[in-house]
Amino acid sequence: MISLSRKSRIAIGLMVSGAILAGGVIAFAIDSPSSVMESAPNASSPLCGEIAKKYPREILGEARSDVELPGVAVWGESTVILRCGLTPPRPTLDPCFNVNGVDWVLEEGKSGEGMKTLITYGRNPAVEVVISDASPSAGDGLVDLSKVVEGIPQKSKCL
Repeated sequence: MISLSRKSRIAIGLMVSGAILAGGVIAFAIDSPSSVMESAPNASSPLCGEIAKKYPREILGEARSDVELPGVAVWGESTVILRCGLTPPRPTLDPCFNVNGVDWVLEEGKSGEGMKTLITYGRNPAVEVVISDASPSAGDGLVDLSKVVEGIPQKSKCL
């Protein structure tokens, strides 16, 4: 066993504590929705402001987090991320489906790494939702969000 002086033990303890604290700050910055997410280009649209008033407090059993970004809502540890204010997608070969009157496109090119990315079709501004693959019954989250998004008029439908 190595014998260390009291000063050495204190110095090592402070270095380890500092490393743990720094690691925690870095992990928080990486996991923080606001550091990863940014507002969409048209997040200041009055329609985005209107639907924001209807964001549910909870989706898929996850509480909504406080995010200081216009047009952005996050539930849980980034289990569900919503961004309002995107340019509507053009016609695509990506799968499109209707949930309670709202057309959603599964953006296969943006999906992956444990997340599914969906965007409304035929609504301007468009709303993007990123849902963790780990979340049970992601479709239930889209049912809740479709109720919110229906406030943005639909101008075209996916086929």
